[in-house]
Amino acid sequence: MEKNHFSRKASTLLSLFILCFHHTTVQCQDWVFKHISNEPPSPSRAPEFKNKFGRIILSMFLGVLTGLIGAILFAYLIRCFIRYMNRTPILKGPVVFSPKIAPKTLQSALANENQLLGSSPNGKYLKAALDNGLIIAVKRLEPFENGSPETQSKSVKRRIQEELEMLASLRHRNLMSLRAYIREPDRFSLVYDYMPTGSLEDAMNRVRENQLQLSWEVRLRIAVGVIKGLRYLHFTCIPQILHYNLKPTNVMLDAEFEPRLADCGLAKLMPNLDRAASGYSAPECFQNCSRYTDKSDVFSFGVILGVLLTGRDPMDPFFGEAASGGSLGRWLRHLQQAGEAREALDKSILGEELEEDEMMAVRIAVACLSDLPADRPSSDELVFMLTQLHSF
Repeated sequence: MEKNHFSRKASTLLSLFILCFHHTTVQCQDWVFKHISNEPPSPSRAPEFKNKFGRIILSMFLGVLTGLIGAILFAYLIRCFIRYMNRTPILKGPVVFSPKIAPKTLQSALANENQLLGSSPNGKYLKAALDNGLIIAVKRLEPFENGSPETQSKSVKRRIQEELEMLASLRHRNLMSLRAYIREPDRFSLVYDYMPTGSLEDAMNRVRENQLQLSWEVRLRIAVGVIKGLRYLHFTCIPQILHYNLKPTNVMLDAEFEPRLADCGLAKLMPNLDRAASGYSAPECFQNCSRYTDKSDVFSFGVILGVLLTGRDPMDPFFGEAASGGSLGRWLRHLQQAGEAREALDKSILGEELEEDEMMAVRIAVACLSDLPADRPSSDELVFMLTQLHSF
C-alpha cells in the first residue's frame, strides 16, 4: 500500500514537470518561428525588433532553465525511489544468526516460564532452555516510552535493527556473540550464549563475601581478556565501535573465567538504556556525552582493573570520604604518589613473587584513570603493557 502510494505521487509529479517543460518549449519555438519568418525590420522598427528579440532570448532561457530544473527533480525522484526500494525492511518475529537455534523453538522457549537471572532498570535477564538442549541467556529490554515519536518512529526501529545485525556479525573470543533478537511492538529481546559463571560483578561479590577465591593470575587474565575485547572494537572494527557502558555487570565469565564483553554499543543505540554507574564513567561524560571516545572506554577499563586489584566496589561509601579523594582512581593515585600502593591491594592476592606485577598493574590503572583523555593509553597499548607482566 505504502509503495503504491509513493509510486502514484512520483508519477503525478513527473507528468506535471514534463507538461510544463513541453508547454514552455512549444512557446519558445512559436516565438522563434514567428519572428524569424518575418522580413528584416526597417530602421524605424529597430527598437521594436530589439524588444521582440529580447523576448525570444528570454523565452529560450526560461525553457532551458525549466528543463534543467525538471531534470534535476526527476533525478532526485529516481534517487528517492531507489533508496525507498533498497531500504532495510522492518523484520518481525525472531531474527536468528546461529544455526543451532530454530525460530519456532526460540519463540516457544521464551513463551514458557524461564529462570530469572537478574534485573536492572534496562530490563530482565532470563535463562531459557531450547528443545535441543541448548541453554541461552535472554536480555529482555524494557519497553520504549509510549507516545514518544522518536522511539515509535519506523526509521528509529530500522536503525536499531541495522545496528543489531552489525553487532551480530562481530566475532571475537572476548565478545558476547548476539545469537538472535526478537523485535516486539515496543521492545527488543536479545539472545546470547549462557555463561554459567555469571558476570564479573557476581564473581567479585562472592570474593568479598569469602565465597570465592580469585588468584592474581586469574584476575590478570580477566583484565587482559577485557582489554583485548576493547582493542578489537576500537582498532579492528570499521567503523570503530565504542562500548559506552563498560562495567563488571557487562563482563561475563565462562566456565574457565575467560571474560566476554556484553552490551557493546547498546547504550548509544538505545537512548533509554541505563549507562554505566558514575563510578565507571569518565569525567568528560558528565560534561558532554558527545565527547565520548575510545579513551572513555579506557577509563572504564581502568576502574575494572582497579576493582580486580583492590577487591573494592568503586561505589563503596569509603571512596566518598575526603580522605579517599572522592573516587577509586584518586585514591589509587594518592597511594602511588606516596609510595604506598601496596596498601591498596586485595590482601588475598599479595605474594612475594607477584608483588612486582601487582605494583606495575596499579601504575597502569592510574594511567587509565587520568582525568584528561589524552593522558590515557590506548587499548592497543594496554594489551602490550598487561601481557608483558611476568605472571601472564
